[in-house]
Amino acid sequence: MPTDVRRYAPQMHADDLSRGRLVLATIAIMTALLLSALDQTIVGTALPRIVAELNGLSYYAWVLTAYLVTSTTMVPIAGKLGDMYGRKPFLLVGMIGFVLASALCGQSQNMIELVLFRGLQGIFGGVLMATVFASVADLYPPRERPRVQGYTGAVWGLSSVIGPTLGGFLTDSIGWRWVFYVNLPIGILAVLLVAYAIPWSRSVHRHAIDWSGVALLVAGLVPLLTAFSITNDYAWTSPQVLGLLAFSVLALGAFFVNEGRATEPIVPFGLFTDRTFAVSTVVGFLVTFGMFGTIIYVVLIYQGVLGIAATNSGILITPMMLGLVAASIISGQLMIRVKRYRYIGTVGIAIAAAGIWLLSRATTSTPESDVVRDLVIAGFGIGTTMPLYVNAVQSALPREITGVVTAQVQFWRNIGGTVGTAILGSMLAASLPAKVNDAVAKLSLPPQARSALSAGTANAQALFDPAQVAATRASLPAAFQPLFDQIMLAVRAALASALHDVFLYGAIVVALGVPFSVFLREVPLRGRERRAADVETEAEREEDTAPIAAFGD
Repeated sequence: MPTDVRRYAPQMHADDLSRGRLVLATIAIMTALLLSALDQTIVGTALPRIVAELNGLSYYAWVLTAYLVTSTTMVPIAGKLGDMYGRKPFLLVGMIGFVLASALCGQSQNMIELVLFRGLQGIFGGVLMATVFASVADLYPPRERPRVQGYTGAVWGLSSVIGPTLGGFLTDSIGWRWVFYVNLPIGILAVLLVAYAIPWSRSVHRHAIDWSGVALLVAGLVPLLTAFSITNDYAWTSPQVLGLLAFSVLALGAFFVNEGRATEPIVPFGLFTDRTFAVSTVVGFLVTFGMFGTIIYVVLIYQGVLGIAATNSGILITPMMLGLVAASIISGQLMIRVKRYRYIGTVGIAIAAAGIWLLSRATTSTPESDVVRDLVIAGFGIGTTMPLYVNAVQSALPREITGVVTAQVQFWRNIGGTVGTAILGSMLAASLPAKVNDAVAKLSLPPQARSALSAGTANAQALFDPAQVAATRASLPAAFQPLFDQIMLAVRAALASALHDVFLYGAIVVALGVPFSVFLREVPLRGRERRAADVETEAEREEDTAPIAAFGD
């Protein structure tokens, strides 16, 4: 028998709240999103300085990957539980845990500790990301969701504008640890707003949590994503990587079998029979692959290739996010006015791929304005996709499983970000040392200069701390300082060459989303509005439950 979707917990809705309470509830949700999004953007700017101080360039991608691994794993779990028990408790738990984990990150004494604490932070970040976007769908009917989801994209973009600039300022002034401590006041405000403004939703039915599914999902995803991440240190064919992948395949296979038998599965694979859902998840994976590569590695262009200070590099990332904000709001408005809204996503993906490709052309002589221009193009393209595909799946599938379907879109986006960060980081780590050695070797330094200039000079990691570079140069005899400048220029050129490959492959992956996007099935956003008494005809009920008929007995 089909799963009875009405067993799920009743959720809050705009019709149940006063206008003032609705506004406060919306602000509370946006503040919770700001807390999570700000952290992801503020850390990226400070990361080169963190690497320099804690001496861990090999862990560069791990600081971000650890967060993505744990948050990705938590997203489908939190989305399912939110449908069952209501969003509010998970918003509160996610925010409180996130803030406490941020404080631990600020206390890190080495890169290993920072990676572990970032993983802990990701658990609560995943809870937040799964809950925030589903909460918007609870509050607003389909005809209003694109507009509000567009504003959530704007909040994400706003955090991306504030984050890099604030991260650079804190890093250059009072230290990188404050990029984590800044979450405390924002988190306290978000907790107070959520506690007051969002009503509790209590389940009227008993639910069977799919604990075996939770365990198998964790057992499958963690080694899978870890395998991608350790390719910085181990070959793809090494026993470590292959062993993790093999274990992951077995665990995920068991997870797939388990979900087919579960009464209330964590990941209902029957969703993929819906074309709108399938296209949205595939496109989300591909676009986020390139998006995270752009946000994370463009900092290396500014600070490493062009030699710009952390504060200024943060400011120069701002135009990308302004483009993202504008496109997110515009696409949200167009979606409710354009019948064939699938092509909004198609155009946006093509623009994003073009912008990322342009970034691959950056060299040591590239003007800052060119990089800014390319970031605006990439940001505008990415911004068009953020509200579009979330709203498409929320309108295509029953409201009672909003948390599940919204979490799945976010889940596959996170998978794309995790895999993209790991693979692109692996490419960078694998190619950079050889490129640096080749570039320095071509300088044909005289023997006396080789002995006077330490081997550590020809190290890309040194580029990320301008004070260290200046101190090293000043400590050298005047005769060797011009040679030191030549070495630094060669190292910057080598880094630019390595980043060229990173952005080029990122652009190719994003471009693959273009042909997939045209197969999206548009669902009329005005056709699934909530009726006053939630009364449906039998035909409508059968239509709504059809996509989830295979979820359980």
